[in-house]
Amino acid sequence: MAGIGSGYDLSATTFSPDGRVFQVEYAGKAVENSSTAVAIRCKDGVVFGVEKLIVSKMLVEGSNKRIHTIAPHIGYAAAGLLSDSRKVVNKARDEAKYYKDYYADPISVKVLSERVANFFQSYTLYGHIRPFGTSVLVGGVDRKGPQLYMVEPSGVYYGYHAVAVGKGKQAAKTELEKLKISQLTCREAVNEVARIVYLVHDDVKDKDFELELSWVCSESNNQHQFVPADLKAEAERLAQQAVESKMSDD
Repeated sequence: MAGIGSGYDLSATTFSPDGRVFQVEYAGKAVENSSTAVAIRCKDGVVFGVEKLIVSKMLVEGSNKRIHTIAPHIGYAAAGLLSDSRKVVNKARDEAKYYKDYYADPISVKVLSERVANFFQSYTLYGHIRPFGTSVLVGGVDRKGPQLYMVEPSGVYYGYHAVAVGKGKQAAKTELEKLKISQLTCREAVNEVARIVYLVHDDVKDKDFELELSWVCSESNNQHQFVPADLKAEAERLAQQAVESKMSDD
């Protein structure tokens, strides 16, 4: 990799002559090569879905989660290096706790996303540390209603109606753009997220995967929770049918 940047990629503090920071770009590559994460901001909440690759048949189901609860009303999904993601999860939880203790009010999704983004960006400024090899989706329901943001390894963050990161990003984005997102309920979005994750999964190149689904909506009392088992099972059944139908059409 060092030859690509001609010496300018040896530190996150070094700019190339054309203004690029190669270490940050390499962190982005770690995200692009990871399993896919998808989130949709619906009219009544936010739904998260993650394709968690099963690295070993001996792995206990439900371990090494890529979806986490940051605050009761805020959820988080990650793509990229799982160990980096855990560091960010802990920081985000601390920020949510400090805010609640200081202001006696739950932190908003935007403020939390901004603080996580600042944390990401601080790891691009010093030579003795490296950028985080993860991108995170932060979503929840606050006083402004459903909110969804994505934070990149560079520390940039954006608000989205729907977003995907990881290996299947482009294919997932194409499917998301076909949806009438402003009209979707979270219950409907659960099926769509499951379908998209199954469609973008590459059965030939990738290992088997476990689908993680969570939501923050009126059905969960605006609390971030994993989708109930019966709804998840039905969503996976419909997703598998959609994949089979697509393969038969091809």
